[in-house]
Amino acid sequence: WPLSKEKLQKAHELVKEQLQAGHIKPSVSPWNTPIFVIPKKSGKWRLLHSLRKVNEQMQSMGALQPGLPSPPGLPSPVMLPENWEILNIDLKDCFFTIPLHSVDTERFAFTLPSINRQEPAKRYEWVVLPQGMKNSPTLCQLYVAWALRPIRKRWAEVIIYHYMDDILFCREKPFGDAEIKTISDELKLKGLLVAPEKIQTQAPWKYLGWIITNSTIRPQKIQLRTELKTLADVQTLMGDIQWVRSLIGITNEDLAPLLRLL
Repeated sequence: WPLSKEKLQKAHELVKEQLQAGHIKPSVSPWNTPIFVIPKKSGKWRLLHSLRKVNEQMQSMGALQPGLPSPPGLPSPVMLPENWEILNIDLKDCFFTIPLHSVDTERFAFTLPSINRQEPAKRYEWVVLPQGMKNSPTLCQLYVAWALRPIRKRWAEVIIYHYMDDILFCREKPFGDAEIKTISDELKLKGLLVAPEKIQTQAPWKYLGWIITNSTIRPQKIQLRTELKTLADVQTLMGDIQWVRSLIGITNEDLAPLLRLL
């Protein structure tokens, strides 16, 4: 896709960041799908890789976890015991900490044109789970579930809810610094990093669109953006819908028209 000079310069900066972070590597892959950049509300820019054509060639793994854990009052078992203590953590850049198998990386290649055609274009490929690949969420679920197994076995009395990169722990007594370090160290052994700034140990806890106190659970206020102009808009809307679909009974069939846009 043609990029303006400003966007191409931003693309070079963002690709350099991904290369330095070890998320991509130089490539000679015959695969090649386009990239583009979009501005964030913060003033920074985001690199996007259109993997639609790759996704068309890929067999879908489907959803391993067909919904979010539901609080009391909804058609599922009670989510958490009243007045128990909660620890909520987020994993930092979860997709980018999960490596792709080396035989698969060539499929996720892209080309970065030079600025003003000063030199030949360069090609790179992702070596971690790429955003926009339709099986990345499922693979993320599998990987994090595998990383949590030793913790679940060690703390059988603890309720653990895991959805993507959000993990909630619940038990009768509070979680201290030692327990938080144990969790962080165990996940780090699998390459997963806990975001320190997103560790929640006190009420109200925010988890997957819910606000949790010692005695109540209620949904956070959700505003859905329905004016769709880019692929990123569709991805954002799909993410927002996940928070409310269990409340209003949105089915996979209802989402089918949106899924076809991804």
